[in-house]
Amino acid sequence: MSTQFSLLGTKRFLPLFVVQVLGAFNDNVFKNAMIILFTYKLTQAAGMDSKLMVTLAAGIFILPFLLFSAFAGQIADKYEKSLLIRRIKIAEIIIMTLGAVAFFVGNPWGLMAILFLMGTQSAFFGPLKYGILPEHLEENELVGGNALIDAATFLAILGGTIGGSLLILRDQGELAVTVVIVSVALLGWLASLRIPKAGIGDANIKLSANFVKTSWEIIQHCRKTRAVFLSVMAISWFWLIGAALLTLLPSLVSDMFNGDETVFTMLLCAFSIGIGIGSLMCNKILKGEVSAKFSSLALLIMTAFLVDLAFTVNEFVTPLKAIDYMTFLSVGGLRVFIDFSFLSICAGIFVVPLYALIQERGDKEHHARIIAGLNIVNSLAMVLASVALMGLFALGSSYVTVILVLSFFSLVSVFYVSTKVDDCVLKRLFMRRKIT
Repeated sequence: MSTQFSLLGTKRFLPLFVVQVLGAFNDNVFKNAMIILFTYKLTQAAGMDSKLMVTLAAGIFILPFLLFSAFAGQIADKYEKSLLIRRIKIAEIIIMTLGAVAFFVGNPWGLMAILFLMGTQSAFFGPLKYGILPEHLEENELVGGNALIDAATFLAILGGTIGGSLLILRDQGELAVTVVIVSVALLGWLASLRIPKAGIGDANIKLSANFVKTSWEIIQHCRKTRAVFLSVMAISWFWLIGAALLTLLPSLVSDMFNGDETVFTMLLCAFSIGIGIGSLMCNKILKGEVSAKFSSLALLIMTAFLVDLAFTVNEFVTPLKAIDYMTFLSVGGLRVFIDFSFLSICAGIFVVPLYALIQERGDKEHHARIIAGLNIVNSLAMVLASVALMGLFALGSSYVTVILVLSFFSLVSVFYVSTKVDDCVLKRLFMRRKIT
């Protein structure tokens, strides 16, 4: 069996891979450059609260996924997908050009409007990205293809996060950011020209802009196939945990560890690279089989590292002075680093087979709409994570308590997944012991 990396040498996969990586990188360059501007310059000049604006920015980017995912799924199933991807990439060039103008003008609300358009563009691209994979890949290539997409996406997010921050802080930072985002958008469009044509899911779909009704219908369709619906809910749990941890990370580093930006960057790298490693391990572990049999075991190990992270944070002695990453590692931070690394590796192993399972078990004519339903539930999960964190902190909960709460619900999810997945290794182990 060829390795998953051999897919990078094929026209049916490489162009889509490049388009996805460049798009994820570009989104995060823009978002993080904007956040840095809000934090240190624009909001102060306008007399605004920077924390409020940054929180609002996160919500504005997620909002289009709730509003437009259902409609995007309908369009992706109704028309030829490679053509739609090229048109979306042209839209990205226009949006990034407008974003360049907004950076130079320095208008916070103009940047917010561009961020909303970026979220809209991403909402329309999502169903196409995952919907086209099962049309261009064989069944035994789905896990490897999704692993490469997910691993590269998280590394691109990491690169864009760091790159956007570094670019905007240099002299003539706005110019540097605008050159990068427009250039990368152009490269993404050029790559999209090489994506082979795909089939049409259902040309007879009647498009509806009623996002509430259509979203509900799409989610109900996902429920018809147990494996698909279980995968949707499990992937959304992954995004809920991920959103919660990434939301906690900046304040955790600042308040509990008294760490500088190098500590935050190191832990962010551990999280993103760990998911990438776990994603790439999936194809080796499953040997190309589309199966969630190891997902509950990965989630159980992930939960164990979450619990250990809570105890590590509880035992950490906050330094009196700000520390860099080397000092952090020497005063107890190494265990935090290990926890973040291994829980993210397990997260990658947990989530990648679930995407492949949706693509393999979902109805061919509904592929894109199922992914749209997944995006809707993912968005709700991330909103729920933010609301839950705000509620827990409003009740006076500590960081340790919040992490333990996440661990508890993660453990509940382990038992849910292990009892619902027929070939799950934990289920087989429990049944064997019961028989014995």
